[in-house]
Amino acid sequence: MGDFMLHGDLHLKPGHLIRRAQQIAVSIFLDECKEFDLTPTQYAVLAVLREKSDLDQITLASRAALDRSTIGGLVERLEEKGWIRRTVGVEDRRQKLVSLTEAGQAMLETVEPSVERVQQRLLEPLNGDERAVFMALLERLVDENNESSRAPFKK
Repeated sequence: MGDFMLHGDLHLKPGHLIRRAQQIAVSIFLDECKEFDLTPTQYAVLAVLREKSDLDQITLASRAALDRSTIGGLVERLEEKGWIRRTVGVEDRRQKLVSLTEAGQAMLETVEPSVERVQQRLLEPLNGDERAVFMALLERLVDENNESSRAPFKK
């Protein structure tokens, strides 16, 4: 790494730029999805449940790359909106399983065009080749550093 990484302008440091990109992504998401009363983390949880239902909260948190302290309140808010339901586990009655409701599925179908616009707006400054390279490098950066996260992604 060059000296600019240690002593240079804050706006040249990768951590700062990644944080700014996240701020921008959230801002664009909230702008595109304002009519749905949906946050990016709520969308992530719903999207995970669309792929695999009846997950316990710990598994749901790890698949959405959220920490355990965040998932409880998030699940509660989504349940209040009627988009998910919690049921008692069949094998372990102490376990609460989370699944998508029909209303949650309908919400996802309705919001998907807006979420797609978020992705397009976020990558709009890049041409097609740059987008492919950027996404490949970003995926590699996230994958290679996954275990350093306080909420590592687990399939």
